[in-house]
Amino acid sequence: MSQATKRTPLYELHCALGGKMVDFAGWEMPVQYAMGIMGEHTHCRTKAALFDVSHMGQVLLHGPDAALKLEALVPAALTQLPEGKARYTFFTNHEGGIMDDLIVANAGDHLFVVVNASMRAQNIPYMAASLKGIDVTEIFDRALVAVQGPSAEAVVSAHCPQAAEMGFMETLEALIDGSLCRLSRLGYTGEDGYEISIPEADAERIARLMLGHPDCEPAGLGARDSLRLEAGLCLYGNDITPTTSPIEAGLTWAIQKRRRAEGGFPGAARIMTELADGPARKLVGIKPQGRAPARAGVVVHDMAGNTIGKITSGGFGPTVAGPIAMGYISVKHAAVRTKIQLIIRGKPQLAEVCALPFVTQNYKR
Repeated sequence: MSQATKRTPLYELHCALGGKMVDFAGWEMPVQYAMGIMGEHTHCRTKAALFDVSHMGQVLLHGPDAALKLEALVPAALTQLPEGKARYTFFTNHEGGIMDDLIVANAGDHLFVVVNASMRAQNIPYMAASLKGIDVTEIFDRALVAVQGPSAEAVVSAHCPQAAEMGFMETLEALIDGSLCRLSRLGYTGEDGYEISIPEADAERIARLMLGHPDCEPAGLGARDSLRLEAGLCLYGNDITPTTSPIEAGLTWAIQKRRRAEGGFPGAARIMTELADGPARKLVGIKPQGRAPARAGVVVHDMAGNTIGKITSGGFGPTVAGPIAMGYISVKHAAVRTKIQLIIRGKPQLAEVCALPFVTQNYKR
């Protein structure tokens, strides 16, 4: 690793557990453990897995009208977000593209915001410069872990009974083994689960408590990526970018009715036009017919050999036992079961457009 890479509060635990460490967005992170990506993926789908996501940016927004002012940067209805609720949204640019996606939680007297690791250096100065009169504080003394899977509630509620009472996209502060943590019932795997913000000094102890449950195993970045791909969840930098609109990306559900009507966010002209008229291209699920995975960048042709799009994420889906991909193609070819061709190593491979997600999402509603 280079001298510049950063370490999370759980770095020593990853090493002790046999994590294979790699550089990810400037952080030393485990890509997998002894169980391997396939094993970790399956364990998360059937029991529970613990992921270190401390490399993501945690930000507190204090000040009058913080939600109203943040609405000027995102297309979500935040002033109507009840206390104890979280919402997925994204920063848009003036061209209607996505600068980053994020989670905003109403924590009562402030907003708690989580942004992607790769975009911390952009997003936090952007908020500080744009949110006049709001105190924008990046947190450096807390870890963030995700416990995901059908057994996640049992794993977390064994040490925090309040966790069992939470619904999807709810957030609260509670004690875990005497440490005040923020729990949010959400995640990036398509399974039920929690993201838990923990004081840095207590992070390893609490992570070990979770891993002490017989159903919980550590999982790395490899399984995190295959899980989110099966769940049809976008990865910033691949499936959503500064040139991708939320409508193209199938994220219309994240723009609440009032914001669709009023606008008032960067790029609203393009986004509202696409809402009314439809986009020229859209993100779709793709199933290659052979065994070869289609990686990001693979060109998509129609059956006549015309270029109609490109793969943005792809790999092997352990749960579906075959290669899967997501990508943008022209809307006239985007109907489910449309036959297409993927140009892999210069040769056309037959594939089919399919519905997203590949695996049913199992959130606790």
